[in-house]
Amino acid sequence: MISHFSCLAHSSPPTELLSWLNTEGSLTALLEVKAGQPLRVERSFEGYRLLSLAQKKQLGMRGAALSRPQLAWVREVYLYGNDDRPWVQAQSLFPLSSLQGRAKRLQQLKSTPIGYVLFKRSRTLPNKRCIEQTSDGWQRQTLYDWYGRKLLISETFLPQFEQKLLKS
Repeated sequence: MISHFSCLAHSSPPTELLSWLNTEGSLTALLEVKAGQPLRVERSFEGYRLLSLAQKKQLGMRGAALSRPQLAWVREVYLYGNDDRPWVQAQSLFPLSSLQGRAKRLQQLKSTPIGYVLFKRSRTLPNKRCIEQTSDGWQRQTLYDWYGRKLLISETFLPQFEQKLLKS
């Protein structure tokens, strides 16, 4: 079951988008069904970055850890369905402390959708979620617990995807 962590939602998402924002399990799989084909992943950034204070709090860091610089592996991508404009803009944050053991492979995803890896053995994962409207579209931020490792994934549904939902 999804539990929510604090975020600032000043309005409600469009009805057509609610099930997409609240779905548990692999968003990748659902988007591929909608597209009728595998997603195309276009990376816009992949590398190390310092976590912001807000990101540290979302990852559950407390006390002195909030004031210390913390590095994470960051992957930013656009997900394309069955047309030329992206449907979703996604950012995955993997704190360095989480990139141990089998989680190291999360740095080697290249253009593989992360859902293929995260949901390979389980249809759902323990998580906490925040839904909010951003300047780019409605976003869900999900803090996953993947084999005891914390991962923060933000997925923003872009206007192109909302238009597609309205037409179907």
